[in-house]
Amino acid sequence: MTDLLLIRHAETDMAGTFCGHSDPPVNAAGRQQIISLVESLRPKCFDAIYTSDLLRASATANALADAFALPCFPRAALREINFGRWEGLTWSEIEAADPACATEWIKAFPRLPAPGGEAFEAFEDRVRNEAAHLLHQPHHRSIAVVTHAGVIRTILRTFCGIDDRQAAEITKPYCSTYLYKQNTAEAVRS
Repeated sequence: MTDLLLIRHAETDMAGTFCGHSDPPVNAAGRQQIISLVESLRPKCFDAIYTSDLLRASATANALADAFALPCFPRAALREINFGRWEGLTWSEIEAADPACATEWIKAFPRLPAPGGEAFEAFEDRVRNEAAHLLHQPHHRSIAVVTHAGVIRTILRTFCGIDDRQAAEITKPYCSTYLYKQNTAEAVRS
């Protein structure tokens, strides 16, 4: 059985915006978060690192790979949901630009995608399939997975039964970590 150490990427200058498939680098605060993350994980043991292929996740993952001398595997399936035309905008900017669409989106969430964005069902299917793939890696008993808040939320809800509100709350901090133990179907903030 494979355990997953789920890690949210470090902060970027796009914090507070819809930053799904946007690809900003980590900022100065994010670089400090990565240093703290590496130190906090020193006592941990994992066999490989898988990461979203977006810069903010791959920078976080590559720092871990360097620190622990482990292979790092980028995976596009670990990307955040694509917010289409809302990429890079704050909620206030979205409401000001198209209040009717913003209201409809809130009412229909998560069934209505952002304009030009990825459907929530397709996103969740992508994440579930990728998590199932990682959980069945025959050569890895413990994998660090550096990804995005939405991806982690989906894994926590799907595999651990954590409700939407709790999943949203616990995935807010950058570089936060959660250990998903497959044999107990639970996630523990580590």
